[in-house]
Amino acid sequence: MLKSMTGYGKGEATTPNGNFLVEIRSVNHRYGEISVRMPRTFYAFENEVKRLAASVLKRGKIDISVQWDESAAAPAAPQLDMAVARGYHEAYSRLAKELNLPKDAPPSFIMSQKGVMKEGVGAVDETELQPHLLSAVTAAVAALDGMRTREGEALADDLKARRSQIAEWTALIGERIPLMVTDYRQKLKARLDQLLDGIEMDESRLAQEVALLADRCDITEELVRLASHFGQFDEALRSTEPVGRKLDFLMQEMNREVNTIGSKSNDSGITNLVIQIKAEMEKMREQVQNVE
Repeated sequence: MLKSMTGYGKGEATTPNGNFLVEIRSVNHRYGEISVRMPRTFYAFENEVKRLAASVLKRGKIDISVQWDESAAAPAAPQLDMAVARGYHEAYSRLAKELNLPKDAPPSFIMSQKGVMKEGVGAVDETELQPHLLSAVTAAVAALDGMRTREGEALADDLKARRSQIAEWTALIGERIPLMVTDYRQKLKARLDQLLDGIEMDESRLAQEVALLADRCDITEELVRLASHFGQFDEALRSTEPVGRKLDFLMQEMNREVNTIGSKSNDSGITNLVIQIKAEMEKMREQVQNVE
């Protein structure tokens, strides 16, 4: 079962203190690369989020965005640091005595100094929100994986159709091999008859030349290896594991064999078939680049 490397998924989780929204996007990549953007408050959970995504998404460039909305949480009252405030008050008193200033500092002055007032600490610890965060991540990963699976099914159907077409053209090449030798013998004999102009031809020499051409143009091994690659390609399409890299390798090997067939062939019919095969294989290669 093929999976695509591109897709989008979203997951949400609601808590008494706020809401999580997790969005995941993935695109093609040679390896598996996961990046996470989340509020600083939840940085401690980043590795757990990555581990959860990597357990399902094996390959691709995956971007995870975590949003935290505290709109549902009760606001916490600011906290007053009395030790810091007392320090400012004593410092002001000494300064007032030296400079003959009013002895009592206005409360608003002391409260405005750095460190006197601190943000209120919520009643819920961040660790209590971890299960909700991971629940939203799990939902987003599942949605993304579902989309990648559906796209993978479409990719598999397209690759199977193109591979079947290439197999038909390859079979035609196999049928052309004996005809190629016969055509060459006829053309060579006709040319020699023209050049010799009535002089008796050495049939053994003609047979030798035809045999040499047949040996130089023999593409049997290439066709056998190509058939083997086809079989491995079909097997990979049925695999439940990520096979994108294997398919990419097989496409390279198949292309190598087709190129060799084209370079060995001395037959216009085979050359035309090779051109068609190479064009179709290029389309397959583009599709394979998107397989996980």
